[in-house]
Amino acid sequence: MMTSALPVKANEFLTTPETDKRAYSLSVSTRGGKTVYLAGQLNIADIGNKPLPGDFDGQARAAFQRIEKTLEAAGGKLSDIVSMTVFITDVRNGGHFSDIRKEFFAPGKYPASALIAIRNLGVPGALIEIQAIAVVGGNDNRSL
Repeated sequence: MMTSALPVKANEFLTTPETDKRAYSLSVSTRGGKTVYLAGQLNIADIGNKPLPGDFDGQARAAFQRIEKTLEAAGGKLSDIVSMTVFITDVRNGGHFSDIRKEFFAPGKYPASALIAIRNLGVPGALIEIQAIAVVGGNDNRSL
């Protein structure tokens, strides 16, 4: 985890009905706070260390739970995420991911996002990896 010296804070989300359906924002503007860069989270086990082989939904939820714990250590929360890059090994899971992301973010307050399908991830059995940038502190998030 690395933080920036320049203070910024997420406060405006640009969304459309289509981006809300897929649980992402076109852009997020920032002002005040500190930027936290999170390394990619991939999890072949849940928080309790129960293996999740072949369980895309379980791995996605576990990744969000680990991101949440990391952000808490930095003084933040999931709603502070302004951008995420998601890597999946099967493009057919893109819809599942959109539904799961909706469990973790308020409607219309989704991070700007990219979803990238790749052949393999860095850990055998991993089906998803989530990398994120969050802005912690400062003004509360609000919709554009």
